[in-house]
Amino acid sequence: MSWDISVQDMPDVLRIEDIPNDFRPEPLGHRDDVIASIQALVPEVDFSDPSWGRLEDERFSIEFNMGADEICSGFMLHVRGGDTAIGVIDHILKGLGRRAFDCSAGDFFNGESGRESFAEWREFRDRVLGKAGS
Repeated sequence: MSWDISVQDMPDVLRIEDIPNDFRPEPLGHRDDVIASIQALVPEVDFSDPSWGRLEDERFSIEFNMGADEICSGFMLHVRGGDTAIGVIDHILKGLGRRAFDCSAGDFFNGESGRESFAEWREFRDRVLGKAGS
């Protein structure tokens, strides 16, 4: 079970609801180029499998679901662990010049609201797994 963030081309609007119905996202580029850009920002990400990168830290983990296509239309981040992951995600998005959709919050990801969304997701996870208060 993970907290999920979708990274793709998104228009410059304030809220997800403001995205025009006819908006069609552009590809992010060649998958190898997107991976190289991510690794330039966070060299510790292991992309030995280019379709599924992993960043393992003692405080969190982030999986990068890049897909199998040569042209990357977007990718998912599957996040587990502590709040330190939020800063890493924010760093990656700013470095790539991209926006992301916080699947739990139902809105754009940002570092500030991301902490609250991640905390709410962890509370939900703990309830589902019967670990309330852990």
